[in-house]
Amino acid sequence: MSTTEKRIEVAARAKNRDVRQHKRWGFTDEQLATHPTVYRDDLLAGKTFLVSGGGSGMGRGMAYLFARLGADVMICGRRQEMLEATAAGIKKHLGKSIALRAMTIRDPQMVEDLVRETWERFGRLDVLVNNGGGQFPQAAVDFSQKGWLAVIDTNLNGSWYMMQAAARQWQQRGVGGSIVSIVANVTRGMPQVAHTCAARAGVIALSKTLSTEWAPLKIRVNCVSPGSIATDGLNVYPPGAAEEFRFSNPMKALGDVYDIAQAVVYLSADTGKFITGDILTVDGGNNQWGDVWPGLKPDYFKLDR
Repeated sequence: MSTTEKRIEVAARAKNRDVRQHKRWGFTDEQLATHPTVYRDDLLAGKTFLVSGGGSGMGRGMAYLFARLGADVMICGRRQEMLEATAAGIKKHLGKSIALRAMTIRDPQMVEDLVRETWERFGRLDVLVNNGGGQFPQAAVDFSQKGWLAVIDTNLNGSWYMMQAAARQWQQRGVGGSIVSIVANVTRGMPQVAHTCAARAGVIALSKTLSTEWAPLKIRVNCVSPGSIATDGLNVYPPGAAEEFRFSNPMKALGDVYDIAQAVVYLSADTGKFITGDILTVDGGNNQWGDVWPGLKPDYFKLDR
């Protein structure tokens, strides 16, 4: 390709990014309520799911799908208005009421109260989905102590508090359960989000350990590792930046929240009854090829330089 052709191609891509800058990411309530699913409508009837981070993104998508499949659902998160919006949408489009609680998973007492409230409300808890968490893109050398601790405390400690609180209730009541934690592709590291890489790797190792230790309690523990997923969380990125995430995998595509929600259902329902201590990776092949730079790729790593 000539220099002129390269310039034309770069200009065209820039123009396309500008055109797409007003794109809104994520499914609407209507889409979440009607998006095709491979599962039958009553697959989860009689089951209760507890989902952290259920007010937005993948957690919101999971809440919709679990409710669609007949489950009782409790969601939690830090922002009351987002939780209420999810609950209102499910009530309007699915005709089903779900429970919610605004709280932080960083507080072990709040977590214990949440798990206890779920039992009191529904009389059972079958599946805990550890979806709550958060991070911010930044060069690791620039992390503040506060920023580092905030991500570790939420993504690792918060997940642990939820797992232990659920397990204690199952143990005390003499029943089994299932835990699914949403993690990340950490095998090759995650530049610009080293804090969440460390935390998610911890959750993966913790899950593998607990899957063995808690097997006598009939508790299964697994993880789902998403790749680049088109959620409303992408709306905070600069124009054009979110579009680049599709190039992080050989399929050159973005997944959607139902890709993740259906994976969680697979591990949680009877389809996953003989699976524990494992990771279901849903990433378009990113773990084999491709890389993700949440803060955009530094010039040093661009191959055309």
